[in-house]
This record gives sequence, C-alpha cells and structure tokens, in this order.
Amino acid sequence: MIDPIFVSAFFMGLIGSGHCIAMCGGIASSLQLASNKRQTLIYSFAYNIGRALSYMLAGALVAGISSKFATQNSVFALSLSFIAGIFMLLVGVYIMRLAATLQWLEKVGKTLVWQHLVKFNKYLMPINSPFKALGYGALWGWLPCGLVYSALTWAMTSANVLDGALVMLCFALGTFPAMITIGVSAKKLSTLFNHPWTRIILGSVIIWYGIYLLIIATDKLVH
Repeated sequence: MIDPIFVSAFFMGLIGSGHCIAMCGGIASSLQLASNKRQTLIYSFAYNIGRALSYMLAGALVAGISSKFATQNSVFALSLSFIAGIFMLLVGVYIMRLAATLQWLEKVGKTLVWQHLVKFNKYLMPINSPFKALGYGALWGWLPCGLVYSALTWAMTSANVLDGALVMLCFALGTFPAMITIGVSAKKLSTLFNHPWTRIILGSVIIWYGIYLLIIATDKLVH
C-alpha cells in the first residue's frame, strides 16, 4: 500500500504548480526555444529531472539527520509532524497571497545557499545539450522556494533517507505537468493558476490538510 504522505506530497506539488511557474517559469520557457519539438521535450525533461534529483538529495539529507534524533526521542518525532502542519498553513496562506508567510524562509535560503550556488550558472550556459539542461535543473533545484522548503518539512518526518528522497520525488512529479508544458501554454497556465479563485481554492485545500496534520500531531503529543 502506498504511504499517504507520498500521495499528499504529489498533490502538494500539483497544487503549488502556480508558484513553480512564477519562480522557474522563465527558465523553463527558455528551454522551449530549441530548434525542434523533439529537442524541446528532451531539454524540458532533462531540466526537470535535474530539479527532481536536487529535491531528492535535499530530502534524503534532512531525513537522514532528523531520523537520527527521532529514533532517540519520540517527542522530537511528533514535534516534526507538528512543524509540518504549521508549514502547510503557511503555504496555504502564501498561495492565496494573503501574506508573504514564507518570504523570510526564502531570504534565509538565498543568504545561506543560493548566493554561492548561482555562481555555477556560467559553467552551464549556453544550454546547448541535454546534459547541460540536466545540470541546470539540478542547480536551480536549490533556488530558495518556500514551497520546496515546506515539502522538506514532510521529508523530515520520514523514517529513513530513502523515504525522505521519495517524498521529494513525489513532490517534484506533482510539479512536472505544469513545468514541462509551460512552453506550450505558459500564458494560459499562468492566468489559470494566478486567478484569485484558483489561489483561494488551492490554498484552502492545503490549509485544511495542515489543520488535519496539526490535530493528529497534537493528539499524539497529548496522549
């Protein structure tokens, strides 16, 4: 039986695709400028596979670290679930654009990680091969993103490194439909995902799931 958290991670990626378009849409669209459709598709897949690999590596790292502490302290493990629920609420509000609830986290990521990694861009430009597209996706997978960081809080609750990587893989797969087709229908997708009612509906789904996680975590902490 498939673990519900994997399914949830996939739908989180799917629901949050509008944010992905805003963050990486320009990059993904630029890869669609290849000379033919076959090459365009190859470049898009390579870029997104590279991005997924970075997400998986990050998921494996946080799961590996957190699982060491969780096995020694059950309260720590439940606290991670509580934190994951809190982040779901923040993501929901962020997607609904009611407040920049995750902007502070993106600033931290930019300062600690991204400002150092972005320097490697020069070694991958111009993107004229699938391998460069793969490398470019792997690099941009570390772009500071509140949605990705929130997904990582789920990976932190994983029992082992493999499960942490799988959570982030499922999240990445959820973003694939929008990111791979963005060159063909970027304007339509952007209009759809940025429509106020779309943001409210999708944000509400994530908020309700966050409340559900908090109720479960709180109940376990109490008992």
